[in-house]
Amino acid sequence: QVQLVESGGGLVQAGGSLMLSCAASGRTFSSYDMGWFRQPPGKEREFVAVIRSSGGAYYADSLQGRFTISRDNAKNTVYLQMNSLKPEDTGVYYCAARAAGDISERTTAYAYWGQGTQVTVSS
Repeated sequence: QVQLVESGGGLVQAGGSLMLSCAASGRTFSSYDMGWFRQPPGKEREFVAVIRSSGGAYYADSLQGRFTISRDNAKNTVYLQMNSLKPEDTGVYYCAARAAGDISERTTAYAYWGQGTQVTVSS
């Protein structure tokens, strides 16, 4: 069982930056692939990025270059650095975990979810 708690969301102006954090419980954090998803207002949840247990990262095509995912296994924490934010980046950002496997953008592939943190980008 893994429990995930996100933090770091807030209100930021377009062009600004935010770093989200996701703290995980449990002793096997390093064995999980960790993902970030977001849900814009009125839309479905969508994939943002994943970092594999091996450390390899993969991003949604539209976000690569602005967002960076990283992890610190000693702290049981995964991060999402978001730069050059746009109003369309507004939404609830969720952290998710799954046992290590093939890269997946599907929400159904992830067994554990945090409660989410709100990111609002003003124009």
